[in-house]
Amino acid sequence: MNRTAVIWYSAIMAVVMAILLSAEGIADQKTADTSSKYLLKDEPAKAADVITTREKAKDKDDVVVVGRIGGRPNPWVKGAAAFSIVDTSLKACNEIPGDKCETPWDYCCEANLPKATVLVTIVDEATGQTVKQDARELLKARELQTVVVAGKARRDKAGNVSIAASKVFIRRDKEAVK
Repeated sequence: MNRTAVIWYSAIMAVVMAILLSAEGIADQKTADTSSKYLLKDEPAKAADVITTREKAKDKDDVVVVGRIGGRPNPWVKGAAAFSIVDTSLKACNEIPGDKCETPWDYCCEANLPKATVLVTIVDEATGQTVKQDARELLKARELQTVVVAGKARRDKAGNVSIAASKVFIRRDKEAVK
């Protein structure tokens, strides 16, 4: 995928994220350290990959999905606990010999990126609303980390899939950007 296509894809994903966040509301989180409410200490079993989840999950299905944070030059949603994840079968740019990409988590060299990416929003279980805190701060997460998210699949009329996750397990990968 060339850089122009990545930029267009990023712009489209940003619009989709904005629509999803405005449609579902954003929970107001006042507490300083709420991360333990959403972080799991143990990895959930039987996580499906992103591609399989996009193909098979129905709206409101309970899902457990594994992926790596990335898929765009900036995979984070400003002011909300939301980010995109990519199927673990895809190679980040830093895993391609000789690639000098400054944002290896954007997966710009992957032609199958749109079919291998989902948006994850962290939701409060009590309200169902997206947590209003940057996911990097809330989860202590960073680009290229492998995460396992547990929650509900959301499939819109166009067939796009996102995950409303109430729990997240973060693998401590050596590949993650520091």
